[in-house]
Amino acid sequence: MPEIWSPSGWRNRPAKHIPVDYPDAVALTRVEDELRRLPPLVFAGEARQLRQRLAQVAHGKAFLLQGGDCAESFKEFHADNIRDTFRLLLQMAVVLTFAGGKPVVKVGRIAGQFAKPRSEPIETIDGVTLPSYRGDNINGQDFDPAVRTPDPERLLKAYAQSASTLNLLRAFAGGGYADLYNVHRWTLGFVEGSPQGARYRELADKISESLDFMSAIGLTPEKQPDLHQVEFYTSHEALLLGFEEAMTRVDSTSGDWYDTSAHMVWIGERTRQLDGAHIHFMQGVKNPIGVKCGPSLEADDLIRLIDTLNPTNEPGRLTLIGRFGSDKIAQRLPALMAATEREGRSVVWSIDPMHGNTLKATNGFKTRPFDRILAEVRSFIEIAGSEGAHPGGVHLEMTGQNVTECLGGARALSEAELSDRYHTHCDPRLNADQALELAFLVAEKLKDARRSETLRAAS
Repeated sequence: MPEIWSPSGWRNRPAKHIPVDYPDAVALTRVEDELRRLPPLVFAGEARQLRQRLAQVAHGKAFLLQGGDCAESFKEFHADNIRDTFRLLLQMAVVLTFAGGKPVVKVGRIAGQFAKPRSEPIETIDGVTLPSYRGDNINGQDFDPAVRTPDPERLLKAYAQSASTLNLLRAFAGGGYADLYNVHRWTLGFVEGSPQGARYRELADKISESLDFMSAIGLTPEKQPDLHQVEFYTSHEALLLGFEEAMTRVDSTSGDWYDTSAHMVWIGERTRQLDGAHIHFMQGVKNPIGVKCGPSLEADDLIRLIDTLNPTNEPGRLTLIGRFGSDKIAQRLPALMAATEREGRSVVWSIDPMHGNTLKATNGFKTRPFDRILAEVRSFIEIAGSEGAHPGGVHLEMTGQNVTECLGGARALSEAELSDRYHTHCDPRLNADQALELAFLVAEKLKDARRSETLRAAS
């Protein structure tokens, strides 16, 4: 008899990167039981709507912009930080929409992106060994025995912070803050202040002309509500499966299971073992899901993953998020894309240009060079064109704050400046200027790809 899936079935599978060193297992069970009684953070209907939007991406009719913090923190939780990241994503989306000629699906790494897999379970400093920092919903960053001990109460605090974040995001998305004309005014300010502003001004001016034309014929936010609000979705890596299990509920309208912790959840590069707990859990939830695909993944294994997670080949169900590095993408991605095209698998192909381009600066700071990030995105678009696939999206670790964590960009951030505002709790993020600059440069590439596609169709 085939096995009946349940949200707890993952517990019978090997589970990587889930902490087992909680000192009080009874307290952990009590917290997970409490989470089961709390309201959902998102609703099944919203997740289904996102799946429909991602189906358009899979068909080449839309583009996915997914971005936000590497790891959310309790310390930096503030309405201004949420607002600034939301605003940045909207600015990037307007630029990408205009250049690509397609709607942009906006998904934040927010309202739940706490836990992080770590290369080593322990960390030793000056002869003292403690558990590694795994994210604020598990333990704390300070190198102190009490802080580094996993604490289940942190799961409840993460739930509360996620609920507050979602409440604010919904207000921003539907309450007028996302007005298209406002978003473009913010972007014009960036163009005027950027050292490379002249390069971006042509595209910005064309957007201005389009908005002026729309206003002249009566397409204003007052008359067209769609210009006054946006659809915005949340996502995170579903790493801590005890929390995800507690948030998984049966949808009353369909009878299906949905993970109500986020609209979209993904499996990381380190936890995508076919017989593992994370794959098993994701098989049963009906949310749109993602899988990180790195340089070690072979084409045959990718097809097996796809068939396990999306056996009905449903468009919008599965997003493949490449993360190779600018020096490896040309060798590894073409075979994977060719396999999905050859086998007729309906997937969204997106690129994470952050994780494969991490290095340590000479002053000891972990960082990512802007040029390498841009190079990987450009290679992704070119390879997709060569393989007949749709370059469906980008997946970025970024913040709306003026941090100094990634090298380069128009302002040429140097190694010496990394210490100025290095605030990340885990990996380096693009700051607001770097992220918006990346959007303009990717927009140029998408525009070129769009022109080539038009020429091929006409020939």
